[in-house]
Amino acid sequence: MSNNSTPAGAAPYLSDTLALILAGGAGTRLQTLTRWQAKPAVSFGGKYRTIDFSLSNCVNSSIRKICILTQYKSQTLNTHISRAWNIFHPGLGEFIELVPAQQRVKESWYTGTADSVFQNLDIIRQHNPKYVLVLAGDHIYKMNYAEMLQHHIEVAADMTVGSIEIPLAHASECGIMTVDNQHWITAFTEKPAHPPELPDRPGYALASMGIYIFTLEFLMEELVNDSRKDSSSHDFGKDIIPCNILDHKVSAYPFRDPETSAPAYWKDVGTIDAYYQANIELLDVSPQLNLYDKQWPIWTYQRQLPPAKFVFDDDGRRGMAVDSMVSAGCIVSGSTIKHSVLSNNVRIHSYSTINDSVILPDADIGRSCQIKRAIIGEGCRLPPKTVIGENREEDEKRFYVSDNGIVLVTQDMLEPVLTDVA
Repeated sequence: MSNNSTPAGAAPYLSDTLALILAGGAGTRLQTLTRWQAKPAVSFGGKYRTIDFSLSNCVNSSIRKICILTQYKSQTLNTHISRAWNIFHPGLGEFIELVPAQQRVKESWYTGTADSVFQNLDIIRQHNPKYVLVLAGDHIYKMNYAEMLQHHIEVAADMTVGSIEIPLAHASECGIMTVDNQHWITAFTEKPAHPPELPDRPGYALASMGIYIFTLEFLMEELVNDSRKDSSSHDFGKDIIPCNILDHKVSAYPFRDPETSAPAYWKDVGTIDAYYQANIELLDVSPQLNLYDKQWPIWTYQRQLPPAKFVFDDDGRRGMAVDSMVSAGCIVSGSTIKHSVLSNNVRIHSYSTINDSVILPDADIGRSCQIKRAIIGEGCRLPPKTVIGENREEDEKRFYVSDNGIVLVTQDMLEPVLTDVA
């Protein structure tokens, strides 16, 4: 359960905090899910888009000054933000601004996460915050940023890094840190081949969540210094953190469940397998990520759609769903859905069977289809009698198949009319 209370030590500073959401990554590891849209705009959990989680965390944490830094294929994201997040009151100093890559200080696009912030320092100066909260727009979690801000203030850190314990098997995909007994970072390596193990928790490493809090002066000084280094990749994880841990106060904030003190839920859904798994985990009886938490709602744009409908109750043609999430506008016509996520406005025609799959918005599944362990992309039109997930060799001839055997199907694969212009 999320803690929606505002820590007393952070409350006076929330209005002086500017959140920067980095939403410009190309997202190539998500394959054709990001052919036409940025990774933060990818649908998730039936009715949301990935960026809704970082934005909802800001709102629920009483941080209402937000800039979203975009770059690649941002039109879907721009449209979603304008429709879903037009909830701020400028007269009260609240805002959400889309900030596209503009080559404001040099003739190049963003070369790294730190560079994306550096190229917008003039905009940050205009808002004149005391603290700057830097977030990724493509992670799934619920977090009270006010608690992290209070930690940053209490220890008088120059920079605070959100941290979480993850299994060693996944540690080479993240920035990994070593801390002392007061949570000061003593070593930091981005995506190490051999990540260091936590001494008090064998089999786990301490990973960066890609969440940072800076005092404004420190952030500006370090980004300017980094911009002058030709050898730098201009990235927070690769350059800014490692270059400052010895000479400055860089703290790790442990992200834990407020009730159990165990590591809280956080997922980077940047690969097909991670994206699939995070969606499927929502189907657990008591999922770690509770979308039904009234104390910490996840906000999004809701299309005006009718309720989901299940039709036909004949032997061999029964519309039903078990252990599944079925979103608004769906029609399940004489088909069986098991352990699957159906997003908004999905149509399943008769005699089909869907197992362990994630069906994204506006997909249309023809009659007598057999779908297993698959992701069916937005707007897909599967012809009748399509079989997916039964024969890997056959699937690989037509679709993308992940290392774990998850089959990704997008409309470009079914009807590659626009492939040449992508």
